[in-house]
Amino acid sequence: MKKTHYLAGIVLMSATAAMPAFAADECTLEINSNDAMQFDQKEMSVPASCEEVTLTLHHTGTLAKNVMGHNWVLSTTENMQPIATDGMSAGVDHDYLKADDERVLAHTDVIGGGESSSVTFSTADLKAGDDYSFFCSFPGHVSIMNGKFSITE
Repeated sequence: MKKTHYLAGIVLMSATAAMPAFAADECTLEINSNDAMQFDQKEMSVPASCEEVTLTLHHTGTLAKNVMGHNWVLSTTENMQPIATDGMSAGVDHDYLKADDERVLAHTDVIGGGESSSVTFSTADLKAGDDYSFFCSFPGHVSIMNGKFSITE
């Protein structure tokens, strides 16, 4: 009987290890970036019931932030490219974002390999059905590192 319990435990542990990691609740999101200039998700969403969202960006690579840094920036889709263009001159110390840019709805810090950064933001001004995007504002990354963000009913 002990051998059966032992085997059942191994099976359960193996199944748990193979399951994807889920955030603690539906208002908490996580996304990974890497040295190949990629996010691991192209779409993210939260239900309209979330008054606040906490997003954590992880950089799973090894390169420094001044070489292959990444951040996570939220804006309307139409403002994505103009924000990235305007932010290039701001530099890494300002997260490649123009100071006090009202088009930026939320953003993390620029991070390098092995680092993480979180941002908590209100959804009060975000509406279900509107066109939002997330992207990395590090120069040249916006064209590849972007995705859709939505508020769902």
